[in-house]
Amino acid sequence: MKKLGLDYGDRRIGVAVSDAFGWTAQGLEVLERRRDEGEFTRIAALVREHEISEIVVGLPKNMNGTVGPRGELCIAFAERLRGELNLPVHLWDERLTTMAAERTLIEADVSRKKRKQVVDKMAASLILQNYLDANSKR
Repeated sequence: MKKLGLDYGDRRIGVAVSDAFGWTAQGLEVLERRRDEGEFTRIAALVREHEISEIVVGLPKNMNGTVGPRGELCIAFAERLRGELNLPVHLWDERLTTMAAERTLIEADVSRKKRKQVVDKMAASLILQNYLDANSKR
């Protein structure tokens, strides 16, 4: 079954999906966070559309491994997803994934405007791919 990766941010949520074998992650889309919380409706639709069995949410930790205010928001988001979708939701350390995505896009000579549109999706892909890689070795 496929897995959904989410990079939860202040304004946007990057979304990635795995292949059916759980080998690779591909960026899917970027959701704008809304006051009416329509992003939950869209995530539920993506879960049905792609037959998702598990969700991975990036957990931003401080460099010393502690969880700060941003991480607390991600934990609350993950708990809400778990309750609303009745699926396993895993938190995955996402330290430096957005920076890595940004660096990759800069090296690929992607313009600043285009980077802004895809960096969250790419970060979600990195979070999900790291999770898939770590769990394939078990």
